[in-house]
Amino acid sequence: MNKLIFANLIHRPLRSIISVLAVAIEVVMILSIVGIFMGQLNDQKDRVNGIGADLVVTPPNASFLAGMSGSPLPVKLAPVLGKLPHVAVAAPVITKFEMSGGLSILYGADFATYDALKPFTFLAGGPPKGAYDAIVDDIFARKGYHVGDTVQIMNQNFRISGIVENGKGGRTVIPLATMGDMIGTPDRASVIYLKADDPANIQTIIEEIHATPGMANYGVQPMEDMLSQYTPARFPGFNLALNVVIWIAVIVGFLVIFQSMYTAVLERTREIGILKSMGASKAAIVGVVLGETGLLTTTGVALGMVGTLGVHVLLGKLFPTFPFVLPFAWLGKGALIAFGGSLCGALYPAWMAARKDPIDALAYE
Repeated sequence: MNKLIFANLIHRPLRSIISVLAVAIEVVMILSIVGIFMGQLNDQKDRVNGIGADLVVTPPNASFLAGMSGSPLPVKLAPVLGKLPHVAVAAPVITKFEMSGGLSILYGADFATYDALKPFTFLAGGPPKGAYDAIVDDIFARKGYHVGDTVQIMNQNFRISGIVENGKGGRTVIPLATMGDMIGTPDRASVIYLKADDPANIQTIIEEIHATPGMANYGVQPMEDMLSQYTPARFPGFNLALNVVIWIAVIVGFLVIFQSMYTAVLERTREIGILKSMGASKAAIVGVVLGETGLLTTTGVALGMVGTLGVHVLLGKLFPTFPFVLPFAWLGKGALIAFGGSLCGALYPAWMAARKDPIDALAYE
């Protein structure tokens, strides 16, 4: 039977190749969308965690995602918070989505206080000295930038004053005042990051802030609590986009396998009749059809995983700042989804083959 399965697939090589490619595309679609979304989410989480703050102060009802809350906080709150007994540093920051050259979050920060949260590690150059100086991280610099080069941010030219090690907030950081003027919110911030004099005093700081006149309704969260919200369920559109892609991929795999197995059964009507006349059971006939499906799907899944690695490498070359992370668990999930779609596509042709009458099959022309 195993020889028969291989012989059947080799007999129509083009159809077999198309079926394998369809399954491979199904796997690449699923794994790539997961890799892109999870890469963005985990990368943002890691870089926010690398800022070095213990608490984050946000306006009431603000989104937990950086770059989505605008700039409603008065910058003058930072010195007020900085004078609280257990606050060591208060750093106002503006975050804004930047679409030019790919999706990213641009940071506008007061360098002195932002650096005090956790010092930058400079790989070249140094801190900004002018209103239109910018710091970029080493991943951003892979695009071919060096200290002294000009980079365009929000249609404005900035001079790169320093290249820092990645992992501290935005890949590009410009002066807070400059960014406020550019987006029309001078003397405003999106969030204020706080550094405690001792982590044991975090809850005390929260109580002190809420006791400050006018700040009872402000959001004050430990960074650990905020970062715990960086999950796919809280990421806008993640589950919807993933489910849509999965269903499209499953439908593609189902239709291709169904068409391939259905036509194969029609072509081999006499062959099925001969097998049944020689004593082959219905289960054996079904096993042949499902065996062919399993072999096609296994090959397609393997090719799809290799293709996904190719997508990862290609994105890394073309878009070095674009994170692509593929959780190991999704390799198994992607394979199971592909096998499930293929199995559903093969069930009817297998059932149709098993129920053929051997007399009618032998007389078929």
